[in-house]
Amino acid sequence: MSDLPVDEMSFETAMAELEKVLAQLESGNVELDASISLYERGAALKARCEAKLKEAEEKVAAITLDGDGNPTGLKPVEGL
Repeated sequence: MSDLPVDEMSFETAMAELEKVLAQLESGNVELDASISLYERGAALKARCEAKLKEAEEKVAAITLDGDGNPTGLKPVEGL
């Protein structure tokens, strides 16, 4: 697993690590204490992925297209 704090991970990094965590938990070869730690890490990674997706959705929602399909009305999204 990465030593990078979850809140500094890109979506792709967090998703890749989340997949590894899930694979470990699903294997059933992890002791209870380690499973709890993995579950907590997985929950943090899931939250990070959701936050990054929300950011992307807000950016896309701020873009509108004109009749020719060209982007117009580009405006910064509040808080980004």
